[in-house]
Amino acid sequence: MNELLYVYAVARPFEGGVPLAATGVGGLPARPVEHDGLVAVVSEVRAEDFEEAPLRERLEDLEWLAGTARAHESVVRAVSAVTGVVPLRLATVCRGESGVRRLLDEGHHRFTTNLDRLEGRVEWGVKLYAEPDHESDPAPTAAPEAVPGQGQQTQGGNGAASPGRDYLRRRLRSRQSREKSWAHADALARQLHTELSRCADGQRLHRPQSGQLARASGVNVLNAAFLVRREESDAFVGQVERLTPRNAAVRVELTGPWAPYSFADLSDPPDAPSGRQEKQEAHEGRAGT
Repeated sequence: MNELLYVYAVARPFEGGVPLAATGVGGLPARPVEHDGLVAVVSEVRAEDFEEAPLRERLEDLEWLAGTARAHESVVRAVSAVTGVVPLRLATVCRGESGVRRLLDEGHHRFTTNLDRLEGRVEWGVKLYAEPDHESDPAPTAAPEAVPGQGQQTQGGNGAASPGRDYLRRRLRSRQSREKSWAHADALARQLHTELSRCADGQRLHRPQSGQLARASGVNVLNAAFLVRREESDAFVGQVERLTPRNAAVRVELTGPWAPYSFADLSDPPDAPSGRQEKQEAHEGRAGT
């Protein structure tokens, strides 16, 4: 039985070989498989993890998935430092080098088109978080009861505020402040996206992250990716810094440069055959993230 090969990225032939820093899934080194003017960067993986049935179970294991994603990114980053690449989806697996060559054959037009379009470009990520203002947002407790003889207001009294009325006023001010903060964060997100799009060759809006995916304080309002020419990266970073306000209520996070994950279009053209049988023979286990 042929070995299972994990495929990280596709590139054109390049000098120097795969960098030594490209350690793949399971700690094994990555290596090239060249075919018809393209190079797939691969490493061997264990059948008990990447055969179709166990892979479906593994993809439900968040810890395993995170480790695999880190290894995947490590290889792609190392190779993209020396040549242009098209990153493949997480857990793209082929059976042996014959399966890898079949993958390159089936996707030859898509790979070459993407390599032409993405050559010399990198991806930058920009996220904007709205930071909650805990001090102005009192806990939603019941209105305090009035204590007899202590500042109670009766109908037709002297106008002294009741504890219950003070509480409601504080809640109203808190809500108004919160609404103002959200409006400010939304306006800033729109400005960032508009201005940075003018400095990029492409942009993608991703769904805002929440819960475990966010791994940061605050609420993710903007989650965008920008395709930037490598030589213009310094100017792009400078523009992000100029547009970032000195405001504790919002926080801008810049990440990159990355290989252009968000801009690699590996979908089949509408009139292309599905290649279902060939893909089954090649044993491509794929899971997009």
